[in-house]
Amino acid sequence: AGCERLGLPLPGAGLLRQEADRLCAARDRAVLKIVLTRGCGGRGYRPPQPCTPTRALSCHPWPADAVPLAPVAVRWCAHPLSENPRLAGLKHLNRLDQVLARAEWDDPDLQEGLMCLPDGTPVEATAANLFLVRDGRLHTPRLDRAGIAGIVRGVLIGRARQLGLEVLEARVDRDELLAADELFLCNSVYGLRPVRALGERRWPAPGPLTQYLAEDFETLRRAEAA
Repeated sequence: AGCERLGLPLPGAGLLRQEADRLCAARDRAVLKIVLTRGCGGRGYRPPQPCTPTRALSCHPWPADAVPLAPVAVRWCAHPLSENPRLAGLKHLNRLDQVLARAEWDDPDLQEGLMCLPDGTPVEATAANLFLVRDGRLHTPRLDRAGIAGIVRGVLIGRARQLGLEVLEARVDRDELLAADELFLCNSVYGLRPVRALGERRWPAPGPLTQYLAEDFETLRRAEAA
């Protein structure tokens, strides 16, 4: 969907799988990063025609701190997300908002920062999607103005509904977020990470629904990797 919205020819899944297998063959566990660009062009902003995309694949060691269900403390970021409905949800290469937000702190006791729209509406973390639990229902911010529709976010939404849970994708304000029974982050490397602290607010971490979903997700991930 992202390539289609950006007008990029999508490489075949079989080709990417072959290249990934060859690159990561010597590792039992690693992080694979795939970057697709529009290819080489001249000066200016006119896209090259015809477009010959460039693929860049890199294999990185699995992070030592990538422990499922490891509780994290987070903060509010001062730098806001840029609003652009046409790009909302895409993981494009302009990550300047995230770079500037992550540069705001250097405290090892704070693992992440929550980013908001210019009007203060929470959307996501600098490198993870955001979920909250309230009254047994799963809430996640709507990504129609900014943010990244992460792979794990999509898996969790679909899986939670398969398990009979109600999932709401909607605007969430700060007061609603702070009133949540549970709060967790997710991305493709760390899986689910329960939030234990945000400013003065504290949560038992992991909460029961976070733990249930995290264990289910790790089971799915192991089965896919087998």
